[in-house]
Parts: sequence; structure tokens; C-alpha cells
Amino acid sequence: MRKYHLTKAYPKRRDAQKRIFDFHPIYHDFDAQEAMEQASRCIQCPVDIMRGLQSKFHFCRTGCPLNNEIPKWLKKTYDGDILGAFELSNARSPFPEILGRVCPKQGLCESSCTLEKTPHHAVSIGNIEVYLNETAFENHAVPSYSHPNPTPYKVAVVGGGPAGLSCATFLMRMGISVEIFEKEDKVGGLLTYGIPNFKLPKHTILRRVEWMKEAGLTVHYRTEVGKDVSLQSLKEEFDAIFLGMGTPLGRQSGMENEHAKGVHHVMELLMLTQKNLFNHNFHEAIFENKHVVVIGGGNSAMDALRTAIRHRAKRVTCVYRRDEAHMPSSALEIAYAKEEGVEFLFSHAPKRAILNDNHHVVGVDIVKTYMNKAGKLCYNEEEHTCIKADSIILALGFDAQKYDFFDALHLDYGRAHTLVVNENKETSHPFIFAGGDMVRGANLVVNAALDGRTAALGIAQKLGVAKKNLLYM
Repeated sequence: MRKYHLTKAYPKRRDAQKRIFDFHPIYHDFDAQEAMEQASRCIQCPVDIMRGLQSKFHFCRTGCPLNNEIPKWLKKTYDGDILGAFELSNARSPFPEILGRVCPKQGLCESSCTLEKTPHHAVSIGNIEVYLNETAFENHAVPSYSHPNPTPYKVAVVGGGPAGLSCATFLMRMGISVEIFEKEDKVGGLLTYGIPNFKLPKHTILRRVEWMKEAGLTVHYRTEVGKDVSLQSLKEEFDAIFLGMGTPLGRQSGMENEHAKGVHHVMELLMLTQKNLFNHNFHEAIFENKHVVVIGGGNSAMDALRTAIRHRAKRVTCVYRRDEAHMPSSALEIAYAKEEGVEFLFSHAPKRAILNDNHHVVGVDIVKTYMNKAGKLCYNEEEHTCIKADSIILALGFDAQKYDFFDALHLDYGRAHTLVVNENKETSHPFIFAGGDMVRGANLVVNAALDGRTAALGIAQKLGVAKKNLLYM
């Protein structure tokens, strides 16, 4: 029996005073009953019938960048056809059990759910997606990465982040051989090293990569294109190239002494932490009994704050230049940080890192900020204070990097050094495609996955393997 009267359910989360002592996921996945009850709430909106009227009608599927057939796999989940739901979930998505965990949902599928407009709120789409995929895996289901008629073509994917993994997934499904060139020792990019394990368990990424390798994927680890191998050599060896190198440059704060000892970019902290976990250094608390200040208000800042807490810092403080209502991080992330003991200083900005005789940080001088009548952020230089800091973490966003091969191969790029591509994600150079943050700037994982899928189809069309609109459109 369908249960339309039920309200939206959330996965149970571990007690804050227990979870801060480890990096295990804070949520318990839905069990069968929770998933079935939430799936039973779906009213099966006529998405396909209303196609073309999306400006007036919004549904979960139209809110999903990947245009996932959400109502269909919700129905199959409710009917107990987990394998059928699994196949539908994986058809348009390269890694649904990962996106189900890291997608914001708000502003996307769940915000577009018809029930979101009611007091009961949206179906818990992302949590059901995780449940049905993990349940299928437990029953030995494996995603498809092959094609009955392999082609003679091979494509180089530069960067094994979400865009690169997505592109590789859909290319392999069309019978095109893929080799990934990854500068780190593990594939995944931001998924592996930029999102903490307590939000995204890393076995989910490594498991996918192993399945892809078993299906024929080749990965060149610790191989940086432009340094260890030239893009020109890849151009000569492969039939096409996909660039998915992300936005590796951390933004600076502009405060005085920001290059001193003890000032770090957020990715330094997150990468070091995850590499320690991979090496089983679970007890290496790098901030033990220290005062840590994180500058920024986005999700990366929340990740840094909560990571510092788990490194047993004595005090962890977030300094953000606007008020809480204007923080770009999700309200849930802010709430979880508060639960775990993070302190917040809103409407403040860093002016100067205070140093000792060894040029190491001992504090940070912050100034009060306010909005003027024109809505511009202003600084009150006369109202400032100093807070103790043994380490300062800059979490102010990411920028794209201009590589030497941009000019060498006449690749068009914008002022922010993001590559210019057409609707198929092809750059100004024939047979070189790009997507993800390298094109969009820092953006959502699901949009990187979309770019990888779009580029894969574009490459297949360019090589004569697929006709237009043949795949996942």
C-alpha cells in the first residue's frame, strides 16, 4: 500500500560526541523498510507526458542534471525489484551510489519533487538511490562497462576525477577503449581527496574503479600530463582526448603574512588526512590541542572545520565575512559543524596573520564587516580583534589553472582560464574534449558527471561510433 501521508525521512546519524573521534560516515544508510516507505510516497508524476513544458512544471527528473528516470526506479524499489531499479539507476548515471551521497538534492531533484510543495516534503530520493545500489552490490550485481561489439578506437582521459570517470564509463559502454592518466596515486580526484571520508566512504570510489579496470580500463597512476607525458604525445597516440583536470588552485585571502608557516590551503589538510587514512594512520591527530582557524563559509570550509575537530584540535573557529544567512554552505553542513563543536565568527574578515620570531602563525587579526546601503561588503578597520591560531586554513574556493599546452595546441580559454567548449564538450582543437570544473569553474559533482557523459557521446559521434541522440538523452 502506498503511503502518501508519510513525511520525508532522513537517515539516522551517529551521535556527535561519538563521531568526532573517527572518520567513519556520520549516517547510517536506509534499511529496507525505510527505503520502501519513502519509495511508496512517490506519486509517479507524468514526467514524459509533460515533457516540453518544463518551464511550468518541475519534477524530480527535470530537476536532475542527468535526467535520471527517478520515478521508474523508485517504483521498482517499492515493488521489490532491486535489480531492475539498479539497472535504471545506473543507465544515465556513472556512479549513482556516490551521487546519492554527495549531491545536494536541494535545488535539484528533491526540490523539484511535487511533494516538496506539501507539508510532507519531498521523497528522500538520494537516500533511496544509495540503498538500492548498495543492496544490489550485496547481491553481487556489477555495473556494465562493456559493449558486445568493441571498436578499434581508444581515448585518453586526463584526470581521474568525477568528469573523467564519467567520460570513461560511457565510452567503455560504447565499446571504446579508455586509458586514464592520473597524477595522484588513486583515482577519484575531488571524490577521493577533497570530500572527507565521513561524508563519502572511499571504498565506494575504489570499488567502481576496480570494476572498470576488470572490464578493460587502463590507469596510469602518478602520471601528470604536461610533466611526465606531453599532451602532444597523447594526441598522436589516441583517437581523442578528454581533459578533466579540475580546478586545482586554491584562492588566496589577501591578508598580510598569508604565506607564513602554519597557513595552509584546505586541500592540503583534506589530502593529508585522507592519505593518512589510506595508510592506516588513524591516530595521527595533526592538530591535537591546537587552535585552528578556518577562513571561508562554503562546504569545503565546513569539511576543513569538521576534519580539524577529528584531529583533536583544542578549539576550531570559522571566520566568515558575511552573516550566517549568506553562507554558501548548506544549512545542514553548518548545523553538523555546530553539533561537533565548531565555533563561528560571522561578519569578520582576516586582516593579518600574527607571527612569532620563527615566522610561524600564533594568531590572526580580524576586522568587523558590514553591508552598506548599496549592499556592498565594507570593512570597519577600527573594530578589530585578535584570536589565537596555531594553524590557519584558507577555504575560499578554487580556480582553474592555465597549462602550457593551452597555447601550444591553440585551445580557447576564458579569463578565469576555464576551457571554452561547444555543446558536445569539444574544445577549439578537434578531437580534444573537456568538462567538469576545468570548463565550469568549481561546481557540483553531478554537473561534472553530466559533462563527462556529454563528452563521451560527443567523442563517439566524432568517431562515427554513435549517432546523435542515441545515448542517454
